[in-house]
Amino acid sequence: QVQLVESGGGLVQAGGSLRLSCAASGRTFNSYVMAWFRQAPGKEREFVAAIRWTGGSTYYADSVKGRFTISRDNVKNTVYLQMNSLKPEDTAVYYCAADRIPYIATTHRGYDYWGQGTQVTVSS
Repeated sequence: QVQLVESGGGLVQAGGSLRLSCAASGRTFNSYVMAWFRQAPGKEREFVAAIRWTGGSTYYADSVKGRFTISRDNVKNTVYLQMNSLKPEDTAVYYCAADRIPYIATTHRGYDYWGQGTQVTVSS
């Protein structure tokens, strides 16, 4: 059973930084794509970034490109989302997702495994 546990959310001022972590367990993730999504109140869950566990290729939503960086630590089985130059519109619950897929999915329907989410609030 795949388990994903997010941490690192919080309250930060606009222009600040946060690093989210997603600790993954229950499987060997070599063939998996790991992703971050976010969901603001009243909005649909939207894709933020993804990384292939093997090879490390990454993909970003246009809204975060150049500000956010996704990475993974193979030893710790952890995926990170470094968020810099945060804006109030980045405020949302951030979710870690995973699935064994041969492509990088950018819709939430592409992932079977989800964490519980961590709140990120950016004040203006």
